[in-house]
Amino acid sequence: MASSFNPAQLNDFARYYGFHYDMCDAKVLVRDVLIDMERGLKGQPSPLAMIPSYLRPVSRVPPGKTVIALDAGGTNFRAARVRFTEAGKPEAEGTKKAPMPGTKGRVSAAEFFNQITDLTEPLIKEADAPIEGIGFCFSYPMKMQEDGDGIPLAFSKEVDAPEVLGQAVGRGLRNALQERGIKPPERIVLLNDTAATLLSGLGQIPADGGKNKGPDKYGVPGGPMVGFILGTGFNTAYPERAIPKAGFFSEDAPQIVVCETGNCTPRYLGILDKEFDNTTKHPGSYLLEKAAAGAYLGPLTFHIFKQAVADGVLAFNRSAEFAAWPALETRYLNEFMNAPLSKEGPIGELFGSDELDALRSFAYLTSIITKRGAVFSAAVVAATVERMDAGHDPFAPVRIAVEGTTYMIYRGMREALESNLHLMLNRDKPRSYIIAPVEQASLFGAAVAALSG
Repeated sequence: MASSFNPAQLNDFARYYGFHYDMCDAKVLVRDVLIDMERGLKGQPSPLAMIPSYLRPVSRVPPGKTVIALDAGGTNFRAARVRFTEAGKPEAEGTKKAPMPGTKGRVSAAEFFNQITDLTEPLIKEADAPIEGIGFCFSYPMKMQEDGDGIPLAFSKEVDAPEVLGQAVGRGLRNALQERGIKPPERIVLLNDTAATLLSGLGQIPADGGKNKGPDKYGVPGGPMVGFILGTGFNTAYPERAIPKAGFFSEDAPQIVVCETGNCTPRYLGILDKEFDNTTKHPGSYLLEKAAAGAYLGPLTFHIFKQAVADGVLAFNRSAEFAAWPALETRYLNEFMNAPLSKEGPIGELFGSDELDALRSFAYLTSIITKRGAVFSAAVVAATVERMDAGHDPFAPVRIAVEGTTYMIYRGMREALESNLHLMLNRDKPRSYIIAPVEQASLFGAAVAALSG
């Protein structure tokens, strides 16, 4: 059975179930995020944790410095010696990779830190310049310390190292190096991947976006930096001047705050969003992430499509078979959306040669869901820029460093996000900003952290 492509019907379906992007008031979304940020900073009830990092971003990466950068996240552990060129650009040397300690079986605290030291030791010994510090991107829940150290609170199920929980990671690494007769650098700094994304932008995104080819003749400083992750998950970080709950106030030396904005609760969620949320592991939490990030876009779209099949707005010969699938992974949905007419992959194979209208309906409905995720994401970034009251100086644009495959490769997300962000930031007055992806954000961000005050 071939369906008739009816955009008006598909839009009405999306509005009826409350997930159409045109139901979202951008100004209200931005205001809601700003209110939640303010409450989180004051320690009041808020979906945003607004976690102090005790890291102050450098205004300019010191050239000629050499540091050790460590990246612990997922199944792999990476280590590199990073040298900053005279232009402040990071260059990795001697990069090493090994399984994350604890992913091949349970390890003690001593074994955990020794395995990290196995990769760190040769990088220090083989350096032909003084090591100025160690930056350690540790992408697991941890409590940050004022001295830059971090205490792990939990590991994902892949890492089995219970003795490490509650121990300061920087101190553990320092002790392990000293036991081998190696004098560690004075500064060992822990940070998470969102703060690392922010810091990596300092070394990769020129203050003027690279537009001016010559040297800065006027001494105009670079604008503030935002770290934005839109990949499997969602988060933002930015430099904050006032954190009342931590007793921190500084106009001249703000510190990075990790917002946990994936936990925002957008008011524009519909019936099917709520149904889908109830099928997830932690209902009621990370609702924005569930509407925009890669871990959830496929499953959410699938839940909506099952309703579309039941309501008859999406019909094709194998639609009942499709609706009975146990799940739909985001990667298969993106594969389809990048080349729908090729009809390859598990989704494309469902459609017969005479079902072009059904194919159109499938792609059209997917694009509505993607665009709403882009609106939510843009509102968070716009609120962050407004919170900093930044972007007014045309010679010092806000630099938004982005990391994540959903932003980079998910069909339609980047374009929709950037167009909505432009409208939100320039609605009332012009704002100057640059949004750009960064490479090896965790590693290079950790390297900059080693030099941050």
